[in-house]
Parts: sequence; C-alpha cells; structure tokens
Amino acid sequence: MAKRKRSTSIERKLKDGLGQGIGSDYKPWVKIQDVPSLGRSTRLKGIKVPRQHEFLSDLERDYFYLLEYSDSVIDIREQFPLLPVAETIVIADELGIKHPTNPKTGEPAEMTTDFLVTINNTGQPQHLARTLKYKDELMDERVLEKFEIERIYWERNEVDWGIVTEIEIPKTMAHNIAFVREYFDIFNVEGFNECTQLDIEDMSIYFLHCLLDQQKSVKQIAKDIERDFCLLRGCGLSLFKHLVISKVIEIDMNNKLDVNQIITIDAVRKDFSEKVKAI
Repeated sequence: MAKRKRSTSIERKLKDGLGQGIGSDYKPWVKIQDVPSLGRSTRLKGIKVPRQHEFLSDLERDYFYLLEYSDSVIDIREQFPLLPVAETIVIADELGIKHPTNPKTGEPAEMTTDFLVTINNTGQPQHLARTLKYKDELMDERVLEKFEIERIYWERNEVDWGIVTEIEIPKTMAHNIAFVREYFDIFNVEGFNECTQLDIEDMSIYFLHCLLDQQKSVKQIAKDIERDFCLLRGCGLSLFKHLVISKVIEIDMNNKLDVNQIITIDAVRKDFSEKVKAI
C-alpha cells in the first residue's frame, strides 16, 4: 500500500511536467514551498532562460547569477531529479549506504541535483551537474554518503558532476550581477516605457562616449544624461546598469561596482563601438 502511494506521488509530478523539458519549458522538481532552506529562498525571473527559477539558498541564487552571466551557459535547470528512483536505490545498495527516505512515509525518496547546466564552448552542447553546499556541511558524513550516490548516478549517465561551495563563488561578482540584472529589459524600467529602440541607442551611445572619456564618475555622467535627455531622476544609472547586464560594455566584475567612481571600460560591444567612434 505504501509503495503504491509513493509511485503515485512521483507519477503526479511527472504528469505535471516537473523535472522535464529544456529552456523555458523546464519545471523544477522541487519548489521553494516543498522544503525548508538554509538562508533565504528566492524566486527569480531568468534573463537567459525566461522562466521562473527556484533557489533554496543564497548560495544557489549567487551561483545562478554567475551561470546566467556566463557566455558559455545556454540552459540552466535547477532542482533536477535523479530518476528513476530505482537507479539511485541500486547505487545505494551497491555502496552499502542508506538511500534517502521520505520522513513522513519512510519510503525511498527521489534525489535531486541542484543544477543541471548546459554549456556550449565548442559547438557541441555539454551537460554539467553541480551540487551546492556550504563547506562546513561537507564535514557531515551523511551528506558525503548522499553525494557519493549522486556522483555515481551522473557518472553512469556520462555527465560531469561536481560540488560547488561558497569558496568557488566570487561574492563581489555575484553582488555586481545582482545590482544590475533587473535592468536587462530597459523598456520595463520606469522612465523608459515610452522610449523607442532608437531613443535607447542614442542615449547609450552618448553614455558610452562619456564613459570612455574617463573624465567623470558614472553618477556624474548619469546626471548629465538625465538633464540632456529630459529623463526622470535615476534613469541615468538605470541606463548604465542596462549597458552592463546586456554586455554592451565589459568591465571588471570582480571589482566592486562603485558608481561614484570613474569606471574603466575593458571593451564595447562591436555593434556599438563603431557608432561611438563616429561621435
């Protein structure tokens, strides 16, 4: 009876499409309301993959920022299920360790990997499975046992698997991305709703020209833009953040982004660089 109940639960999730699909069609197997989390749980609308993402900790959220910003990453599937459950049960039996169980029923529970990432560096998509854990938790023997089940599962599915701790996540870069990512779609930002693509381009080129001139801080340039283009207060900085997150400009994201300073621009995206030179 108990076994039939567990199967029904998994089948219901599969019927709802959880843990399946790619890109914007993917639905996480586990959602925020399903489990307690360490730190703040977060839902974010993706830029690269335009769907709602679910993160169970600050660590997962910060790692997502890095994945989304990377040019190599083409798909991000969080809370990915290791199915069928029978496969992880066999692995646990072979290792002589206890398989995770549902605390309510005592039956074997489906396991998940925090991120299944698809990258494309060589023209051939490659999957990477990554599990996030705070380093202090790696001292827990039970945690390591479950990781071993996870590792072997992905090895048998020919997918590279690895653990990511807070040490591998550059905090400054994650914070910088968080600072600018909400400004990717500039037309949804207050003050730009009525602008055309040509308006945005003209203001961007003007902003880029001033940034490359290296005479004023970002904040000073932003105020000049607001004055010269009759924009609402705050729109200048919004435009700067848009230029960063859309990678019109490349800056060192490992240094804290301080708009009170003169920013060094490492590169300007090709479709803008010629227009800036023409000014």
